[in-house]
This record gives sequence, C-alpha cells and structure tokens, in this order.
Amino acid sequence: MPTNETTRLAMPLLQPAQAQKHVTVNEALMRLDGLVNLVLQSVTRQQPPEVVFDGQCWGVPLGGAAGWSGQDGKIAIGANGGWQFVAPAVGMRAFIVDRGLNAVHDGQNWQAGAHTAGVLGSGMNCGMAEAEVDIVAGNSFDTPVVIPASALVIGAVARVKQTITGSLSSWRLGTGDADDRFGQRLGLSQDSWAQGILGTPMTYYQPAALRMTAEGGEFVGGRVSLAVHWLSLRLPM
Repeated sequence: MPTNETTRLAMPLLQPAQAQKHVTVNEALMRLDGLVNLVLQSVTRQQPPEVVFDGQCWGVPLGGAAGWSGQDGKIAIGANGGWQFVAPAVGMRAFIVDRGLNAVHDGQNWQAGAHTAGVLGSGMNCGMAEAEVDIVAGNSFDTPVVIPASALVIGAVARVKQTITGSLSSWRLGTGDADDRFGQRLGLSQDSWAQGILGTPMTYYQPAALRMTAEGGEFVGGRVSLAVHWLSLRLPM
C-alpha cells in the first residue's frame, strides 16, 4: 500500500515532519464528508456541473469530460471549487438522486436498485420509473412511464396534480393488454390518488407503457404523477 494514503478511501495520511498538516487533514475531512452515507447526484452525467458544491458527489460514467476527463468510474467529490476522485470498492453503497434508488457497486458499475449482489455478479434489483404526465386529449393514451422487459411488476401508483378535465366521469390505469390493471373508477380532482398493488405480481417480458383511459367520456387536460415499481434479476458476469 502507498505510505501516504489509506487503502480503502485513498485518504491522505500525515507524514513525519510534514509542514502545514492542516492541509492534509482538511483534505481528508472533505473526502469523508462526501463519502460517509454516500449520495450520488447521478451516475450518467458526463460533464461536471457548472457550480461545484463542497461534499456533493457524482458517479463519473464512461466518457467523463472536462474536469472529469480520465476519471471514468470514479466518485467525483466537490472540494474547494474543484474535484477529488475516489475509486469505489465492491459492495460500496450509495443513493442515486436522479434515479430515486439505492445502489451497490459490483466492482465495475453502480447497480441501481440492487437488493442482493452475488460474488458472480448475479442479483436482484428493485426498480422504479416515474414521471409527471400532462393529460393528452382523447379517450386514452400511453404515458412516458415504461415498464422494462423482464420486470416482475409489484404495482403502480398515481396522484392527480392538476384536476383532470373533460367529459369523462373517472379514469383507469393499466397497460395495453389490460387498461385497468392498476385501478379503475379513479378520481379527477386534484390530490386524488391510486395505489394499484397487484395481488399477484406480474412479469412483463416486453417493455410496456402505463396507459391512462377515460371512463364515460374523454380527456381534455390535467396533470398526473405516475410511478411503477418492479423487481428484476441480474445475470452473472
């Protein structure tokens, strides 16, 4: 191991007769401030943000550019207007803000939603897709919230953010093969909600968009927050 840093988090160590020891100590504290209870803003953004906040962390993906060039796969920690970089270790955990999921590092990538992580790379993930959806006029429409292929769906939820207008009396939530799978006779007024938990979880072998369908008329306008939740399996490496 290098004699000037720790093995796991590459934190700088004080050296005998070192001048300005406070600089080394402060650098180590900045690194700890970012890595303890790690929160990653994103693991897909290739360019650093324009404003650097001390302690704010990002997972640098392949193709890191500008201030992240050559740091692919590392954790970028904001520090004094610049960046410190640390290589994540197998089993390190983080919360990914722009995905709303916990993640585990498998030695190569951050596995968002990982619930288990086997030594051969297999595991089980918890997944979620969500969006705030503007109502499309008409009888029914597919939303941008998509269930991925090979997902064991647990359920979908909704909340009306802006009153749904039109000639309809209610609405239902589902997918193309069953447009009421997650709820029917749902309310139109602001803050109405649906909690469509499936009694028997269902596997989707092909991608499927959540579909909203009007009952007793047609949609004109409104806005709804939607989310769908699932489990999925990872193959061994």
